[in-house]
Amino acid sequence: MAVYTDITEDDLSSFLTAYDAGTLLSYKGIAEGVENSNFLLHTTKGPFILTLYEKRVDRNDLPFFLGLMHHLAERGLSCPLPLPRKDGALLGELSGRPAAMISFLEGMWLRKPAARHCREVGIALAKMHLAGDGFQIRRENALSVEGWRPLWEKSAARADEVEAGLQKEIGQELHYLEAHWPGNLPEGVIHADLFPDNVFFIGDDLSGLIDFYFACNDCLAYDVAICLNAWCFEKDGSYNLTKGMALLAGYESVRPLSGDEAAALPLLARGSAMRFFLTRLYDWLMTPAGALVVKKDPLEYLRKLRFHRAVENPVEYGLSR
Repeated sequence: MAVYTDITEDDLSSFLTAYDAGTLLSYKGIAEGVENSNFLLHTTKGPFILTLYEKRVDRNDLPFFLGLMHHLAERGLSCPLPLPRKDGALLGELSGRPAAMISFLEGMWLRKPAARHCREVGIALAKMHLAGDGFQIRRENALSVEGWRPLWEKSAARADEVEAGLQKEIGQELHYLEAHWPGNLPEGVIHADLFPDNVFFIGDDLSGLIDFYFACNDCLAYDVAICLNAWCFEKDGSYNLTKGMALLAGYESVRPLSGDEAAALPLLARGSAMRFFLTRLYDWLMTPAGALVVKKDPLEYLRKLRFHRAVENPVEYGLSR
């Protein structure tokens, strides 16, 4: 469910007068995503996505997100493009929320991606990393290693409710990651949330990347590790080496990983699993019954974390070196 703020037809029609977007024909809520309220609009000038930014999104971050989409699109990356208002601003207000009109991107996300799709994702991710070079606004990654312990401390006391012994295991894992996290890898703008539902395909062809609302500055290889976690594990928890090989080969066909990046991949994948485990654990324990947020099982990422802990060499992910 991703409509947290309702809007009226009259308010929406008035909002649209600030844009060169035509006259409203119809609109409906989109039941995808978890952070913002999204609507599909049809106007006399075509389809658009309307996003209302909810309280979990810091308004001060919106210039980064909206500006980044413009920057990437100008450099040839296929992604949604914010529509400027008639006064040139990218952001308006609707129903008491910051709101933006976004171009409609054709395609759909894949429920069962295959290795060939993983290769396309690797290519697109590397192109995004190159296209992000030169973007002038900086946003730190609040969900990198420095942010994990404060998040963990909000859940630690109840962690054993999810699995016995979890409090001790995660405490030890955090100590290890904090002590060994790499600090000298190439950095740039990363997507930080490139899960299958944020990548659109038309047939087998990747049509674009969406949802840049976790994008930030961090080490580029960390984004690769996030994708290995998101795309290369099967529903039974097993790692699909063929998908991993395809994703990494696709990425390296555009931007080869340095030796240090390749060597750090097991640690980065382990940290990526920790990041998504912790956010899922917090939502799992703290979200009240009946809330609109769809809770995701934190144990899925705990299993991935344990897998990465046993990886000794990046070739185990399918890296060809």
